[in-house]
Order: sequence, then structure tokens, then C-alpha cells
Amino acid sequence: MSEDSPVPGNRSLAPLASSAYIDDLYRLWKEDEDSVDREWQRFFEGFELAMCPRTCVSGDAADAQSRVTSLIYAYRSQGHLIADLDPLGDNLTTHPDLELDRFGFTSNDLETVFDTGHLGGPKRAALSEIIQILKDTYCRTVAVEYVHIQDIAIRRWIQSEIEPVRNRPRLDNGKKLAILENLIDAEVFESFTQSRYPGHKRFSLEGAESLIPALHSVVELAPELGLEEIVLGMAHRGRLNVLATILDKSYTEIFSEFEDNFLPDQVGGSGDVKYHRGMSSTHVNQQGKRLHIDLVSNPSHLEAVDPVVLGKARGKQRLRGDSDERRRVMPMLIHGDAAFSGQGLVAEILNLSKLKGYKTGGVFHLIVNNQIGFTTSPTEGRSTRYPTEVAKMVEAPIFHVNGDDPEAVVHVMELALKFRQTFRHDVVVNLVCYRRHGHNEADEPAFTQPVLYRKIRNRPSVRKLYTASLMKEGVLTGEQVEAMADEYKSRLQSAFEETRKAARPRDFRAFKDEWSRVQHPFSFESVETGVPHDRLLEIARVLTTVPEEFHLNPKVGRRLPEQLEQVKDKKTVDWALGELLAFGSLLMEGNPVRLSGQDSARGTFSHRHAVWADVQNQERYIPLDHLQPGQPTFCVYNSPLSEAGVLGFDYGYSLVDPQMVVIWEAQFGDFANGAQVIIDQFIVSSLSKWQRASGIVMLLPHGYEGQGPEHSNAYLERYLQACAEENIQVCNLTTPAQYFHALRRQVARPFRRPLIIMAPKSLLRHPLAVSPVDELIHGTFHEIPDDPEPSQKADRLLFCSGKIYYELIQARTRLRAKTTDIFRIEQLYPFHSNRMAEIAARYNRIREVIWVQEESKNRGAWSFIRDHLQSHFPGFPLRYAGRKASASPATGSLKVHLEEQEAIINEALAPSEATKAAGSSTRRKVGRKA
Repeated sequence: MSEDSPVPGNRSLAPLASSAYIDDLYRLWKEDEDSVDREWQRFFEGFELAMCPRTCVSGDAADAQSRVTSLIYAYRSQGHLIADLDPLGDNLTTHPDLELDRFGFTSNDLETVFDTGHLGGPKRAALSEIIQILKDTYCRTVAVEYVHIQDIAIRRWIQSEIEPVRNRPRLDNGKKLAILENLIDAEVFESFTQSRYPGHKRFSLEGAESLIPALHSVVELAPELGLEEIVLGMAHRGRLNVLATILDKSYTEIFSEFEDNFLPDQVGGSGDVKYHRGMSSTHVNQQGKRLHIDLVSNPSHLEAVDPVVLGKARGKQRLRGDSDERRRVMPMLIHGDAAFSGQGLVAEILNLSKLKGYKTGGVFHLIVNNQIGFTTSPTEGRSTRYPTEVAKMVEAPIFHVNGDDPEAVVHVMELALKFRQTFRHDVVVNLVCYRRHGHNEADEPAFTQPVLYRKIRNRPSVRKLYTASLMKEGVLTGEQVEAMADEYKSRLQSAFEETRKAARPRDFRAFKDEWSRVQHPFSFESVETGVPHDRLLEIARVLTTVPEEFHLNPKVGRRLPEQLEQVKDKKTVDWALGELLAFGSLLMEGNPVRLSGQDSARGTFSHRHAVWADVQNQERYIPLDHLQPGQPTFCVYNSPLSEAGVLGFDYGYSLVDPQMVVIWEAQFGDFANGAQVIIDQFIVSSLSKWQRASGIVMLLPHGYEGQGPEHSNAYLERYLQACAEENIQVCNLTTPAQYFHALRRQVARPFRRPLIIMAPKSLLRHPLAVSPVDELIHGTFHEIPDDPEPSQKADRLLFCSGKIYYELIQARTRLRAKTTDIFRIEQLYPFHSNRMAEIAARYNRIREVIWVQEESKNRGAWSFIRDHLQSHFPGFPLRYAGRKASASPATGSLKVHLEEQEAIINEALAPSEATKAAGSSTRRKVGRKA
């Protein structure tokens, strides 16, 4: 009960309260002072003070006790303001809000004894001792922010763990030596690589070497707390050091990347720089327990890897049977301070933390606080005291720690890990350190930060400081320290010499385990994706059966009998039903399906209705979860209004299980703009850069229906410009059967590629955009389907993609353009050249070829398709029919839109003047492609 919530009954203390009632309240107050009303708190404080052998000299006893309570709260909430957090010494030692007079005390009151309440330590203590406990706990090299957390159980847990600071476990010599060894490894690795490869970018860890004992303490403790795997994301600073000292990447491989002496035929794709690559390994702790660590590859785009890590962690939780507790797999993110406060993706992933479809049981956030971003100081880079303020939006506890106190760092890391495992809640550690060099080793930081780097230049490393401390304690001698460093240098030198001898194959550690079955190259070879009629009917029955006592919206229920009849009698299915039948068939074959996006459960255009809502009690019912016993769950989620965060999450999810169909749907295709960094840096390039395959499906509603420039165009041209090396598939589909088979072939083929679909809007209910059920039973996917009504005397070929096909075939009938055949290209990339060659061979006596699109000339597929068509139909100019080039994707006027659309259709179907002039002259024979 909060302090604003009165206890039952009258707030007055007086005669209404029985002695038994007061006893009960007193017991509650002793357990938790906030569980009773403020007036009762003051009463019990005064009651206990009355038992004190001393009297307070400043004011009455109850008031003084209340002021002590305020002082304790002030240190808990603001003690961090005077904490010793900055290794460079820029720390406040006093603050007006923490001075004695702020609470009405003077130095004469320091020996007065007060009740300490819930402050760890003695129940009663002199004011001076209370202040000392508070300073030791909140104002030394560790500071904690947690009073913003509303859950009192969490606040009490944190207090019990940190108050007083004397509760911090004393480290034995073995653990101290382990910390020192970690620091030696971290520092020597950096100095060795710098000496052997001067001038090379490596984004060294120097100034933040405590990161290594910090991570080592986590991977040692994690298995003891039930963790089996950590999915780790981090930027480039210190990444090579982490790979070497935490993930045990071989030094020869690291040095080979510096040498760039890999065997050319062993490298697939374009590759990436060494400080972007990922790796996975298994750590065995001192007790012999195993922990898998998966460091995710990432680009230089800071924080872009965050949602990928979260999605991958959640996918791994599902595979490990950890979807309920989420205590076996933990996502961990290592941030830079400038990026954590500056990048909006951080807020997006924090917002995912408690959402049903995206929660992971808490993310461990570790900020390596360099106190600078490239050349930008904190005062120029953020509007807050700390970079961590954004984490308060999810009430995450924030632990600040001085990076030059490695024992405190280890203590805080272990405490944060225990918190995550206890509460399954995000937690943040702010490791305050510095950056000894510039942004990279070739940068001169003193150009812009001369004062800061004068301090850094004269600052001993954390390894030297800790060594001196241990020597003073008598834990070890200087000779022993040098021997430890020399031994590590010797190992590095041996690896260096071995690397120099010969080139070696590169081990990307990709396509392991279940992914080894789907590492084949892309192929146009057709695969069986048809589904027997009896299975389709079985799915349709489930999709159209309303449970007893479930009150379905009558508008949704009205169509169910008709849908069942369509499948039963082998008639036609529309887009929505074809999609649900595809999902159901995948699920019945044991392939999980995940669909997420803004309003995906119902569908932006009220077409899908994958989730039913009871009109009386809002109860949810998902028909596809009731197909057969033991089936995978159909995971469908309405996402938050986030594009980059959710698409990154779903991409990460798709990296886990090649047999799962993972779909991200944009509300409108235009909105994928907000996720461009995920598309460019991961989806279209990860196979080439990092040899990481994905089968993610992106549904991008696309089509010009007069809804304006932000609701028309999914920027098809951007995806086509990114196409190379058979990296992705780009489709603009026109029938439910094509969509049905495109989804099913995602798991039927022996390779995985992202599938980008220009999804329909008006076609969802277009009377011609339906498919016979037989096409779902016996059909397969067609990259370039034939014209269903070909002319025997065709002299003109129209090629198009997407919904304009239906406008063309309707206009062809209306205008009686009987010698025009129309082909729609359903898959634009990879382009099926052999299929186009077949068409060109068949139509070897035509007058002209026209490409038709509704997008403006500088958009859509025109720039991409032009060369393909010219190569297959050489000998005459290729004609374009479509909108003129424009800066905006579409007009905002429905009237103008309709006029433009009509003009496109008329231009496409009207013979060109050159063709008319040719008239009865000898037709040009189109040469076939060699």
C-alpha cells in the first residue's frame, strides 16, 4: 500500500482505533513503513522514539524522526549526485539537498540516536552513523537509482542487497587474482595488437578495461542462476578484446584479420571488417557448468543490433522451452553512453520489454560510459545528467559504478544479474570510465578535447591501480604480476608468429546445426507446395467454426459459411482466406508461424481476422491454434507503433529456426521507411557480410488508390536497387494462389532468403483477384505467369507488376485490344531470365514491348526491369507507360490520381505512332537472347 493510500477506516488516530487494530498496524509498519498511512507512520515513529534513552535537541522527537526518514530517502534518491563515479575525478563532494541544515539538523545532533527504519544495519543508530551508512552505500564508487520504481517489492529487494555497503561480500584472494588476470589480459591484448599493427583501426578498450572482469563475472555466475545462453550485442569499441578474452576466439584468427591473409576462395560474399563480426562459443565456469554465448554480428549503425538481439533471444527461448519463465536465455546489450541517450531505437526496445509478443524476461543493459561520443562531450550530446535517463521509462534500476574500481564493478554486475533473474526485468549498469585514445587509433582527440585528454594522458590504467592495491594488501608481488603479463604476451606472440607463416581459411561459424540443411545456393527449381483438398477443407472448417458461447461480431461471422463452401466445393478463395489456409497448412506440417505488425491480428484493411474478439467480454480466440493436437502455436501480435524496433526484432527471431515462417507486416508499405537501417544493414546484406541467412517475410501494402503520397508506395525501387548476389526475393503478387505458394516455399526449399512482398490493398476485395482452390491443391509458384487469355495474333506485349495488371486486362476487353498480350512479373528478383527467354522465343514476331507501371518513372520497377527487357527483346526501343518522374510518390488529389491512372492505361493499350506508321510493313523479327 502506497503512502497515499489510507489504511481501511478513519484517517484519524483517535478513539476509533482499538488496541488490537493498532497492534496490527504496528506490526505492518514494522514490516513496511509505507504499508500504513503517513499519519500512522508519524505516530509509530514517535512511539519508538519515546523508548529512546536520549532526546533530540532540535524539535520534538516525532518531528525529528520524520526528518531522519526524509534524510534517508534523500540519500537513496540523490546520493548518486555526490558519488565517486568518475575515474577522472570530476565528482561533487557536497550537494545542497544532502546537507544537514536541509533537514533541520546541526552538528550538535550528530550523536542523537534515531530509528533507522528499513535502512540496512542496526535498527537504531546515531545520526552520524546513519549518514555514514548512507554515504558508504550510495556515495562511493557505486551509486544506485531506484526510487523511480513503483513496485515496492523491487525497491525493498535492492535495499536489502545494498544497505549497508558492508553487505558487499568480501572477495577472497582467488577472486581478486582472477579480476587482475582479466585486467592484464585486456590491457596486454590492446598493447600487443597496437605494437604489431600500428595505425590499424581496432577500437581499443583502453580506459574501460574493467569491461572484461565485468563480463567474466557474468558468464561465471550466469549458469549458477539457471542461465543456459546469453545473446550478446555490442558496438565496436572493445569488441575484439571481448572476442579474444570472453568468447575465446583464437588469436591466430584475429591476427589473420589484421593481416587480411585469408585464402580468397574461402571467403563467401563481401565480408565485413573484423570489429563487426559475430561469433558464438561455450563457456565452462569454475563449477563445470556450461553457458552458450552468442555475439551477434552488427554494423556501425549504433544500437541497430539491439532489436535483433532481443528477437534472437526470444526465438532461442522458444527453442529451449523457456517461453514461460524466460530465465534460461538472456539478451545482453553493451552500449556506448552517447548512443544510449542519442539513438531512438533504445527507447523502442525498452518499450518492447513488457509486451506480450516481444518480452524476453528482461534485458541486461551495460553502458560503457566513455564520457564522450566521437568528439562530442556529454553537455553537447544529451540534455540529461546521465545517459541512462531513458531507462526510467520502464522503471529499470540503474547501477552506476566507477570503472577504476574493478571489485565494485564485479559486485554490481553480479547484483544486476541476480536482479534480472529474480524479477525478469530490464536492468542497467552504467560503467563510468574513459577512452584513452580517440574514436579510433588514428584519431587525435586532443584537437577537440585538450583538457580532458591531458587528464587521461596522466591517468594510470585500471590494471596498474588495482595491481598497486593488491600489492599493498599483500595478495601478490610485482614479480608475480610481471610473470602473469609475460605469460600472456608469450601466447600472443606465438599466435602472431603462426599467423605470419601462411594464409588460412576464414571460419565464419555460420550455418551450424539446423541451418546446415538450408545453406544451398538460390535456385529457381520448383518445389512441391500444393496441399491436398482434404487438408484444406480441414483447415477451413476450423477457420469457420465459432466456439459455443463465443459471441463473434456478426459482420465477421456472416462470411464464414460462404468461406467454408468455397473450399468445400473447390470454388475460389480471396486473398485473406488463401493466406489463412497457407498459415494453417504450415502449422499442420509442424512449421511455426509468427506474424507481427501494426494491427496485424485484424489486418489494417479489416481483411484478415486471424484473432476473434468476443463482443461481450473481449475474450480472444485464434482459430489457427485449434487445428490439431501438438501443433505449433500461431503467434500473431499487434505490434507497438515502431518500425525499426519491431522489424529488427522479427529479423532477429528469423535467425533462430529455419523451419519457422516469421512475417513482419507494415501498416502501409511507406512506413517501412522508419525501418530502413534494419533493411539496409541486416536484411539485404547480412548473407554477404556475415553469412547469416534469414527467411523473414516482409509484407508491404503497396498500390496507388488515390490515398496520397504516404499511403501508396512501398518504395519498390529501393529494394530492387539493393538486389545483388541473389540476396533477397522481391515479389509483387496478384493472386491468392501465388501468395499461398510463395509463403509455403519459404520453408520448402533448401535455402533461405528474405522475401519482400508488395502486398495488396484494393486487391484484397477485387472480384478478379481470386484463385480456384485447385490452384492451391495442384499449383506452384510462377515467377512470370502466362496471359490467361493469349491472342493468336499478338503484335504487342505489355509487361507489368502488381495490381495494374487487372486494370489492364479490364481495359483490354473494353478497348478491344485483341492483339495485345499482357504478362505480369510476379517475382522481380531474382529475375527468372530463362523464363523470359521462353516468352521472347514464343513471341518472335511482335511490333513493340511496353513496360507499364502506376508508380512515377523514377520509382517502381522501371529502372530495374528496363535492361532485362531490352536484353530479351533487342532491336527496337522499349516503351514506358506510367507516371512522369516526381519528387513525391503520389498526388494527394483523388481526382488527379484517377485522371493519371486512366492516362496510363490508355497510353499502354494505344499503339505508338511509330507502330502505326509501320502499319502493314514487314514486322521486325525480335532476336532471341543468346
